[in-house]
Amino acid sequence: MTESVHILGGYQTDFAKAWSRQGQDLSDMVREATLGALAASRIDAAQVQSIHVGNAFGELQRQQAHLGAMVAQVVPALWGVPAMRHEGACASSSLAVLAATAEIEAGRYDCVLVLGVEEFKNLPGNEASRNQNAAAWQGREDMACTYMWPAAFGRVAQEYEERYGLDRRHLNRIAELNYANARRNPLAQTRGWRFDALSFTDDDEANPLIEPGTRRQDCGQITDGACAVVLASGRFARERGWAGRARIAGWGHRNAGLRLLDKLERSRGQPYVFPHVRQTLEDAWRRAGVGGIDAIDGVETHDCFTTTEYMAIDHLGLTAPGRSWEAVEDGSIEPGGRCPVNMSGGLIGCGHPVGATGARMLFDAARQVTGEAGDFQIEGAQRIQTLNIGGSCATVVSFVVERDGARPTS
Repeated sequence: MTESVHILGGYQTDFAKAWSRQGQDLSDMVREATLGALAASRIDAAQVQSIHVGNAFGELQRQQAHLGAMVAQVVPALWGVPAMRHEGACASSSLAVLAATAEIEAGRYDCVLVLGVEEFKNLPGNEASRNQNAAAWQGREDMACTYMWPAAFGRVAQEYEERYGLDRRHLNRIAELNYANARRNPLAQTRGWRFDALSFTDDDEANPLIEPGTRRQDCGQITDGACAVVLASGRFARERGWAGRARIAGWGHRNAGLRLLDKLERSRGQPYVFPHVRQTLEDAWRRAGVGGIDAIDGVETHDCFTTTEYMAIDHLGLTAPGRSWEAVEDGSIEPGGRCPVNMSGGLIGCGHPVGATGARMLFDAARQVTGEAGDFQIEGAQRIQTLNIGGSCATVVSFVVERDGARPTS
C-alpha cells in the first residue's frame, strides 16, 4: 500500500522584502525559510531525511547554482542529509514536491524538507525580465516583442478572443480581485499598494499596454522570496501527533513542448486551449478520489498574467470551455463564492518569486484546510487544489490538498 503524504507545516518569507537592499541574498532566504518550516512543524533538523530545492534562475540572477547543497551550508544541522535541486521554470518547487512525495510513497524516507527560493530584486527589472526568457525556446518562439512573457500570454488572450470571444473587462476584474485578496495577506508583496478608479480599466495612463493583449495590471509581480514545507509519511505524522492535519490527496503532472505557438496549433478544434492542463487537473482529481471541481472548496492557481487565471477557470471546469467570464461575472471565484480563487492574492497580488511559487501554493492550500489562513481563510475549507505552470504551460503540476478526514465525495 502506498504511504500517504502529510504536510506537517511550512514557512513563507515576506514577499515584499527586497533582500539585496539589506545586504542579503538567496542564501539568507534559504536559511530563514528552512528554520521557519522546521519550527512550524515542531521537528528537529536531525529528523529530516531528504531535501528538495526548487529554483529557476539562480545561475542567471546570482551566478549561483548547486542550491541543493546551499541548505546545509546555511543550516549546518542538515549537513549530510541528501539534497537535490529542481528546475522547471515557474513550476520548479512543485517538481521538488513531486520528488519528495515519491520518496515518501516509496517508503524511502519518512520526513522530507521541500524548499522553493528565488531572488530577482538584486538586478534591474529589464535584466531580470531577460533572464526569465530562458524558460521559453530561445530564438524560436517567433514572437516579435520586447517582453517575452507579457507577449506570450497576450497571445493566449488573442487565442481566446479568436476561439470564443474575450472581453477585457473580465481580465481587469481578475486583477482587481487578486490585489484585493492580497490586502488581507500579511506576507503579500502588494498588501500596501493603492489603486485608483482607472487602475483596472484599459486607460492607457493608469494601466498602460506592455505588449499586445497584456496591460500592467495583468502582470504577476516578480519578487524575492522563499517558502518551505515539511512533508512526512502518515506513520511519521501519527507518531508525532499530527493526525487530522493536511495531506496531499492527489497530484497531476504533465509536460508539453516549450514553444507556445506549437501548443496552440496542436489544440485547434479541441474544447480546451491547453488539453494537457485539463488532463493534469483530471489526474489530480482521480488520484484524490474526487469527481471534479465540485469537490474543491477553493483554488490557488497560476496567474502570472490575468490571462493565465482566465484559462485556468474553464480548464478547472468552473465553466464550460471558453466561458470563463461567467465565473468572473457571477462571483464564483470571489471570497464567499462557489470556489474562491487565489485568496492569498496569487502571483499578481501575493507575488511571484518564481522558484518558490509552487511551494507557496501548497503551503497556502495546507493553511486553508487546517483553518490557519487568517484573514484570507475560506470558511469550512476541507479540500483545496493548486495549479502551477512553468513557461507557456510547458510544465504543469496540480495538487489536491485535503484535511485528514475530509468529507467524502459522491
